[in-house]
Amino acid sequence: MHHPYNGDMPHPGEHHPAFEEYCECIFELREDDVEVIQARIADRLRVSRPSVSEMIKRMTDGGLVRVTGTSISLTAKGQGLAERVVRRHRLAERFLTDILGLSWALAHREAGKWEHIMSAEVEEAMDRALGGPTTCPHGNPIPGSNYEAPDAVRLADLVPGQTFTVSRIPEELEFADGVLDFLEEARLLPGCTGTVGEKAPDDGLVVDVDGRCVVVDGYATSRILVTV
Repeated sequence: MHHPYNGDMPHPGEHHPAFEEYCECIFELREDDVEVIQARIADRLRVSRPSVSEMIKRMTDGGLVRVTGTSISLTAKGQGLAERVVRRHRLAERFLTDILGLSWALAHREAGKWEHIMSAEVEEAMDRALGGPTTCPHGNPIPGSNYEAPDAVRLADLVPGQTFTVSRIPEELEFADGVLDFLEEARLLPGCTGTVGEKAPDDGLVVDVDGRCVVVDGYATSRILVTV
């Protein structure tokens, strides 16, 4: 998804795609309750730390971010840009999965391109065609929608025998290699129900979804949000 600098210049009045990528990254890290420091941005965007340092300086000068100690946050201007990009990304994911039938992983990659080039007119038309969705396919809220957060808990907090409904797959899992494909294959999708089975190695859990038992590792169970 992420190619923070591709050499193309934005149209007048628009932000460079690199600035959009960084604002989106900071927004999503905050959304997942992760402290935003340069090392985390570098890991998420898969760029060098010196590149992050230089970009954060440029964005600070541009009024998009502020730095307090080692912590990085968005200004009101940066937050507005991030919400616009995240909204377009998540609407595009819904369109690509719901209308075109693409896989989660492919839709995620393609939406990373669409988010930078989508016009306001296309955004509005897409929202209309989809019926005003409130979340992306993974259950993450679409900024500017009528999203209401459910009373969710981590899958890891459940005990054997508890039944659950998947609510949300945080963005962090979307960037872990192979996780989206695994979750889609296992039917651990928002709205799907399952039952917790026995504990598995490395803090994992065996879960039964649609009569099929799968082992979900501790990395995923500690991040997947469910309702009970």
